[in-house]
Amino acid sequence: MEGKRAEGDELIDDYVDCLMSLDTNARPGPSDGLILGAPVVEGAVGGGTELDAMRDFASAEDPKEPVLGMTFESDEAAKAFYNEYARRLGFPFRVGRSRRSKGTEEVVVMKRFVCSREGTCKKKQKSPDEATRKRERMSMREGCNAMMEVVRESDHWIVSKLEKAHNHDLGTCSANVGYIRARGLLGGSDKVTMVGPDEMAFLRQNVLGEGGDAQGLIDYLKKTQVNDPAFSHAIQVDRNGCVVNVFWADARAKAAYRHFGDAVTFDTSYKKNKYMMPFVTFSGVNHHLQPVVFGCALLMEETEFSFVWLFETWLAAMGGKAPCSLVTDQNRAMKAAIGKVFPNSCHRFCKWNILGRTKQKLTHVYTEHPNLRDELESCVLESETTATFETTWMSIIDKYDLRKNSWLQAIYNIRQKWVPLYLMDTFFAEIAPTLKLETMNDFYKKYFNTKTTLEVFLNQFNLRMASQYDDEAKADMDTYLNKATTKTASLIEKQAASTYTKAVFSKFQEEFTESLGFIIQKTGDGGISKYSITKDEDPSETFYVTYNASNKMANCSCKYFEFSGILCRHILGVYIIVDPRTLPPDYFLKRWTRNARDDDALIEESNNYHNEDPSQSITVRYNVLCIDAIRCAERGAGSEAVYKAAKDILQKAYQEIIAYERNPDRGSQRDVININEDVTIDDAINDQSMPDSGRKVTNLLGQFLDSSWSPV
Repeated sequence: MEGKRAEGDELIDDYVDCLMSLDTNARPGPSDGLILGAPVVEGAVGGGTELDAMRDFASAEDPKEPVLGMTFESDEAAKAFYNEYARRLGFPFRVGRSRRSKGTEEVVVMKRFVCSREGTCKKKQKSPDEATRKRERMSMREGCNAMMEVVRESDHWIVSKLEKAHNHDLGTCSANVGYIRARGLLGGSDKVTMVGPDEMAFLRQNVLGEGGDAQGLIDYLKKTQVNDPAFSHAIQVDRNGCVVNVFWADARAKAAYRHFGDAVTFDTSYKKNKYMMPFVTFSGVNHHLQPVVFGCALLMEETEFSFVWLFETWLAAMGGKAPCSLVTDQNRAMKAAIGKVFPNSCHRFCKWNILGRTKQKLTHVYTEHPNLRDELESCVLESETTATFETTWMSIIDKYDLRKNSWLQAIYNIRQKWVPLYLMDTFFAEIAPTLKLETMNDFYKKYFNTKTTLEVFLNQFNLRMASQYDDEAKADMDTYLNKATTKTASLIEKQAASTYTKAVFSKFQEEFTESLGFIIQKTGDGGISKYSITKDEDPSETFYVTYNASNKMANCSCKYFEFSGILCRHILGVYIIVDPRTLPPDYFLKRWTRNARDDDALIEESNNYHNEDPSQSITVRYNVLCIDAIRCAERGAGSEAVYKAAKDILQKAYQEIIAYERNPDRGSQRDVININEDVTIDDAINDQSMPDSGRKVTNLLGQFLDSSWSPV
């Protein structure tokens, strides 16, 4: 039994379900002509286009009108059909009701798709004060009875109830434009004049608060800008000056991108949960295999125009350097925008999103075959070669008689767009194939519901970011203060233990340990030697390593180093034979090491500014000092003790600056604290007036600021 609904909940449902009905990935397409095992051709997938492969599929007859008794292979296929039908007639729809089976295995057995104008909005009686304080909210509900209901029967779904008549005009409402806009077919100049003002006002009202003026968000951006001079933000508005999309990134996000922005994920998890705000993040992974955020946005329009604006704005804020690789969900407008803004970045669909959608598409099959899900995921995540993946996939399809399943046919035909094995020659910073970082979807589930305001959301998100920074600082201290445990007496393993962070060394250690179990045979001699690497239990999987004795560099056919940034077990096995002492430094990517945060880029940028005349520009002077301050902040946040020492030193430096402003003649004296000179820290350490505990803390800060220091 439903609880009492708060005022405005019906409106939120209307808005969310309307957007869900405009899902670009929920359109039917032809189901015949797709052949499992067909070669992947750029621009063509199994006899259709790549877009065909990512659509849902209706019945083979593909009728234009719903009729009683129609059958579909899944509830998603039924929804896709009704979506196309609603698009043609010009009305938005939503899922009105659903019913689950009773028992331990609860599965959906009924779904009803209704016009978004179904039902009525009950108005709450207001006091005179409330009436003056709150303006009347708009409602889309007009008591329309149009709907299509489908029920599960065995392995298919059948239309059991149907009503096609609407009590309002069709085709003239702005919903048609909504469909076109959601598919990225309108440019920036068209979207404002064609979209009805009620719909945009309704959208802003539910996302940005009552009135849709986004004042709370603007106040937040202004406040953050005051506290963080390096903070970047941008607001995209329409012709009426109303907010459409918003982007922001703080100094820490920019610093994280400098160190770890080679592999980026554009997270749009909110689309999976109807209670989410249209909030997106650019994220990656740091040197402790923890998630880091490179920027955020509220994306209220999913058009190609909006994606281009967002990507260009974000790229400018990150200094103009595009990532090596970019992982996203499947979206036509997004894909087109990425091609324009990131032409040289390798774009891949997120494997977790596709595997998650597979779970939804195959609910009834998973119920009948409980082991199928694990077998498919194991095939994607654990196969070591493309040949093994394809063989395993086909055996699973045959085992469960799924050759006619259109969804599995579709994702197999675009396997080169999402299965990591086909993209191993590009860096994606994925050391552990099964590692799944927390997404925004997980974050939303923990903290938010339909009643969460934007202000609360932003505060909670800031707390979450602070927690991530704290986790990284703790991992830094653990790496510096506690030695990693080696399992062998190998000098190579010891070299890696003293270079990598503990988290990354753990993954390297797995590869190193596995390398001891291979059979390595030399197949070619000369300046470049060739080796074949196999295992007893699986001689069919053979890997090939070439080793250049002149520069001591090696390459493997598995391409694991190119993909992850750490050496594979096959190359390590060869090094144990040819040079068991140390690995070439080129094999230790800085982004995985203890010194990943040592900011060479900042030092270089600072040097560039120093080449300019500081007397000519306040901007140059400001930028140089900001760079110095950021370096101190990154070092000083390592632990509570170092933080206290850093804060004390910086406060003294600030006081000295104020004193110098009042009395410039003191510039010739040596008592001014310069936070960039080690001698200042030495002076502080030698200050006999400081207690012993204070001297120890300051000494530790000096060690952190000294890039040459390494733990014993």
